[in-house]
Amino acid sequence: MKNCYKGGIGIGLFFLLLMMGCGGKDHKNKVDYFERFYQQMERISADSPEHVSRMVDQIMPSVKDSLMYYRLMFLKVRSCFLSFRLDSASYFINRISAFCDAHAGSPEIAQLYAMAYNARGNIYVRKSLADSACQCYLKSFEYATRGGSKESLPDICLNLADVYVKQGRYDLGALWYNRSLSIADSLDMPDEKRFPAYYGLAQVNMELRDFAACDYYYNLASRYYDKMHPFEKHIYLNNRGNSYYYRQDYKTALTYFRRSLKVVNQYPDMNFERNLTMINLGEVFLLLDQLDSASYYLQKCRGFFDSIQHSTALYCIDTQLMELALKQGNVSLARERLNHARKYDQVEPNMIHVRNRYLQRYYEKVGDYKQAYHYLQENHRMDDSIRNERVKMRAAEIELKYAQDSTLMKKEIFIREKENQVLQLHQWMYVIVGGCFLLIAVIFLIILYRKRLREKEQWRMQNAITSLRLENVRNRISPHFVFNVLNREMNLHKGEEESKNLIGLTKLIRRNLELTDCLAVSLADELEFVDTYVNLEKDSLGADFHYQLEVDEQIDLQAVKVPSMLLQIPVENAIKHGLRLKEGKRLLQIKVHRTEDNQAEIIVCDNGGGYRQGSVNHGTGTGMKVITQTIQLLNMYNSRPIVVRINNVEMGENKEMGCEVRFVVPLNYSYQLKKTKKHE
Repeated sequence: MKNCYKGGIGIGLFFLLLMMGCGGKDHKNKVDYFERFYQQMERISADSPEHVSRMVDQIMPSVKDSLMYYRLMFLKVRSCFLSFRLDSASYFINRISAFCDAHAGSPEIAQLYAMAYNARGNIYVRKSLADSACQCYLKSFEYATRGGSKESLPDICLNLADVYVKQGRYDLGALWYNRSLSIADSLDMPDEKRFPAYYGLAQVNMELRDFAACDYYYNLASRYYDKMHPFEKHIYLNNRGNSYYYRQDYKTALTYFRRSLKVVNQYPDMNFERNLTMINLGEVFLLLDQLDSASYYLQKCRGFFDSIQHSTALYCIDTQLMELALKQGNVSLARERLNHARKYDQVEPNMIHVRNRYLQRYYEKVGDYKQAYHYLQENHRMDDSIRNERVKMRAAEIELKYAQDSTLMKKEIFIREKENQVLQLHQWMYVIVGGCFLLIAVIFLIILYRKRLREKEQWRMQNAITSLRLENVRNRISPHFVFNVLNREMNLHKGEEESKNLIGLTKLIRRNLELTDCLAVSLADELEFVDTYVNLEKDSLGADFHYQLEVDEQIDLQAVKVPSMLLQIPVENAIKHGLRLKEGKRLLQIKVHRTEDNQAEIIVCDNGGGYRQGSVNHGTGTGMKVITQTIQLLNMYNSRPIVVRINNVEMGENKEMGCEVRFVVPLNYSYQLKKTKKHE
């Protein structure tokens, strides 16, 4: 056992050193170290109160005037209580209560209040002030409930039950012992933490002389004897010895009292427990007619209880000394001790019963049978009262069991209701999740359907473009035009210089065939093709025809890509449907420049009278249809589209009406007909 103490003290010192060295760490770490230290000290305080008190004295200055400080002070209260320094314990409790009064309101302070009232109740118990102790325990229970920490509630219930038993209120004692067990069940406390309630219920049944139930509960408690603290072993052994005392099995009672004395003798601090055991030993030796041993123990413990003015113990000792004088045949000494015996207001019923029995014998010895009969009647009345208490306790147990069963039933109904709510919630969740999956599937099918429609439309447009391009190949440079030019040139010009139009026509036809198969060409190639075409048409348009080409120097014509026939078709339409039939000055302009937003703007305009939908010369529109559909298809694969605008504008000095075709082409435009991520 001593080695165990040293190990516990070593661990406590380890935590103490950690706390001393954590000054530079944050507050959270300090609190964690304190909690670990406090819990370790609390565990070993029952076995080594003086060591714990010294260690607490070392650490308290580092946390002065804080909640930690007063929690550590409570450990000193426990040490003083276990060492039976009740005045010092009261002093520390008063300081803790003053701190709580000044900082009331938080759950932590409520818990500290509960500890203080519980400790004050223990002091009142040691002083045999049961009513005051009862009030303190009730307040402790209230504050512990308010503080939110239920771990201390079972111990408070046990203390309150002990007080009720000392007052002879056995029904309330049993009630609070059972409440302690109920709270322990709700906290899932292990069985080894519940044995105080077991030997408490055994004590109640002993007082009611129900020894079968008494032994049942003592046997439950005995399973955890090795895990009890020394003072708990003393309580178990002392109370179990009392149970055999009331059964008048004094030899078995003597065995338990001797075991109790052996336990407390190992701990010098357990003065109260040691002297209390001596009273019981003196009583048993007295009943076994071992008068010398009885006198030895009674005289040895009398001085201690005189010093602390413990009324119940002194009442019991005076009673036994009176009986000892009677057994020794010294009636005068018995009378003297009776006359000098102190009167107390609060004495346990059992002590009164024992004294009445001894007083009955005393008055029989002195021949006062009236008084003897009086005390006999008093004991009968007390026995009847005990039987009534037993009935009341049984009724209280039945009521408690009914309340517990009702609570369990309500709890079961509540659980079923919650389970139904959870089931309904799960059903709604399944419906919602199923609906989401169904919605996702429908959306997916719609997207897939629209994708297929879009792909189908794209294929249709591509086929249409291909057909239009083939049609345009057949129509854009008609055989009539080719034959007219060839006949004119061959008849009018015979020399090599005059055959340049034939060369240009040949180049035009060849270049036309090359560009027809391309979806996109460079702007330079498109302008070259247009220039060749205009030069061939220039002579047929006469001297009044003027062609202008303006190109911005910032534009790299080779780098800029445009759809094939983008300029050739508007130029051909301008000459064929506008300028060829016009009288007077004929103008054709092509302008290429770079916009501020990094795009190429291409403008084709003429003064051929403008675009008129109802004119007989507006043509079939096949060429422009090819261009617009091609651009529509390509725009589907680009974030920035090619923009086409056709407007009527005024041109020249005379402000003649003309047609303007304007293209805006992004410089990074893609001509890949495939799905790629569009970039801004």
